[in-house]
Amino acid sequence: MSSLKFNKLLLDISNQLTQDQLDKMKFLVKDMVGKRELEKITSGTQLFQVLTERRQLGGDQTQYLSKLLQDINRTDLSDKLDSFENGSAFCDDQPDPSERAKLDTATDVIAENLGKPWRRLGRKLGLTDVKLESVSTRHTDLEETAREMLKEWRKSRGAEARASDLVEALRRCDLNLTADKVVDKLSTP
Repeated sequence: MSSLKFNKLLLDISNQLTQDQLDKMKFLVKDMVGKRELEKITSGTQLFQVLTERRQLGGDQTQYLSKLLQDINRTDLSDKLDSFENGSAFCDDQPDPSERAKLDTATDVIAENLGKPWRRLGRKLGLTDVKLESVSTRHTDLEETAREMLKEWRKSRGAEARASDLVEALRRCDLNLTADKVVDKLSTP
């Protein structure tokens, strides 16, 4: 993910925040950011910089900011941020729409059914232990962890991501029931 594109997105989000919305965001992060530092923050970009320094924000770690934006009722900006992290915005390196639909369906079925073996599947899909650990620290719920792991895989594969690769990896992990559920869901119109 391009740092320049991500920073451009953050700048765009910052420019769309009102002073009242920025104040609300500052209130929400007051336990993480000291009072003195909060007083110095006068723009969204300054707040985003502090979040980045505190390892709460990065090109592959946008959940915290997304939640803040939702909490101040700016779901439009939260959605924009989420779509960027999902790779659907600012990125031409995506599978065709029909394959994306299949991947979305497969992701939903796998996330709902996978459970604890999510790391094993992530390794079979070629994700590094560092990336898997990063996913693990961001989520405690198994379904969300599996969904995040699959999102990381999709980002790493770009236009080469295929639902059939997910089914094959599930079978290599001996997760045949989940693989069958994915195949059944994909074959149902």
